[in-house]
Amino acid sequence: MSEFTSTPDGRYIIVNGRKWRATDPSIPDALKTQLVAVLMTGRRNVGKALRIKDEVLEKEARVHVNDAKIALGERGDAWWEVYDNAALKKRLRSSY
Repeated sequence: MSEFTSTPDGRYIIVNGRKWRATDPSIPDALKTQLVAVLMTGRRNVGKALRIKDEVLEKEARVHVNDAKIALGERGDAWWEVYDNAALKKRLRSSY
């Protein structure tokens, strides 16, 4: 894995000179572990789909990746912005 640094505000990580949104630090470790597992399974399935040229599997896998990244706070509404509990619950449910 590439080395990375964080921006001073902790909102982004920088990998190979490119800025990416960081995972929401308020997510409990156990839940974060589950969400990262979903993300990595999705990424593996994207790779598998590309290798075997299965467009249906690829589409499904990309949905799983996107949902996991939303739940982790890496996509969608910025986790550092003010939001209500309903929005947070919706975000966390996106990967289930």
